[in-house]
Amino acid sequence: MRTNSNIVKRVWRFYYNGFASMTWGRQLWLIILIKLFIMFAILKLFFFPNFLKTNFDTDAERSNYVIERLTDIE
Repeated sequence: MRTNSNIVKRVWRFYYNGFASMTWGRQLWLIILIKLFIMFAILKLFFFPNFLKTNFDTDAERSNYVIERLTDIE
């Protein structure tokens, strides 16, 4: 187990030192975080509505629908 934690520390130091020594490191991370926020928060709201919650009232109806769709052979 000691070697695994040593590897994790070495990888962490490698990336930390790499981004710390970059002149654009902080701006790059800011852009990455903004893009991740847009992808997971904003796009989910507009393009991936909760189909099961809006079309079925109870958990039993939702689970039956999912089971039917998974086992439906066409």
